[in-house]
Amino acid sequence: MTQPTTVPREAQPHLLKAALAAVDRGWPVIPLRPGSKVSALHGETRCPGTGDCAGGHAKPEQRATTDPVRIRAAWASTPFNIGLTTGPAGLVVIDLDPPKPADPPGTLSGSDIFAALARVTGEQVPHTYTVTTPSGGLHLYFAAPAGVVMRSTQDILGRHIDTRAWGGYVVAPGSITPTGTYTVTDDRPVAPLPGWVHAKLTEPPRIKASPIYPLVGRPAGRRAAYASAALRNEEANVAGAPDGTRNKVLVRAARALGRLVASGDLDRMVVEEALSRGAEAAGLKPYEYRSALTSALNWSIRNNPAARRTA
Repeated sequence: MTQPTTVPREAQPHLLKAALAAVDRGWPVIPLRPGSKVSALHGETRCPGTGDCAGGHAKPEQRATTDPVRIRAAWASTPFNIGLTTGPAGLVVIDLDPPKPADPPGTLSGSDIFAALARVTGEQVPHTYTVTTPSGGLHLYFAAPAGVVMRSTQDILGRHIDTRAWGGYVVAPGSITPTGTYTVTDDRPVAPLPGWVHAKLTEPPRIKASPIYPLVGRPAGRRAAYASAALRNEEANVAGAPDGTRNKVLVRAARALGRLVASGDLDRMVVEEALSRGAEAAGLKPYEYRSALTSALNWSIRNNPAARRTA
């Protein structure tokens, strides 16, 4: 079904040209809804089981293409934006966002934090292929290290810094949103991912795992017992999660325990320690679970009524 669009039809040649420019570089693409950053591909619940999905529902990374014929056919009918699947493209894109309107005064941008990380490491942010986003952020394109599967992350390098690799996509240059266009502002060749960035993304968590569940300064009695039991149970659930469900179980556990962090019944660091132990016991590497854990806890704490009441 064709999605409603606010993008003028005359933009179609521009968007088609942008999609073809991406595949000329060997970067597989998917269509995004017109004027949007959301995939236009069907989800698993509406999968027709045909075409690319004849053998089972195919994810966007599996359905992305570099075939100019397919791209021309898709973009001939609708002014789709362009999603660039970073994993199959062999890319790691550092997404540096500006502060959000709701952020406290003085909040640093992702670019500022990334530059500070480089200085602390004794390095500089290398020049590479760069796209400026409509919000004023930056996408820095890097070549993924050979023989290494890099995963997408959120807030691992710092606030307002995400990375897109396997498991994600970026909005490709040329795409149009109501607030502006994604524009190439440095067209030099894609640089290799700096070693210090790779190390930061794959280093183990700095917390020290401990089997103790301290509730120092937390409510005593039944609430404390309930919180401690919930912590043990969720760690066990994550540790025992079968392949194919581990991240889903981890996210569910983090959201459940995040409510207890928001209410003051658990300490966030204690929750992170417990769920990190569970994830590693289930066979996940730090780079595979840290982003999901951080994001799920942030979401739960931010959206919990108790957190809003005490904010």
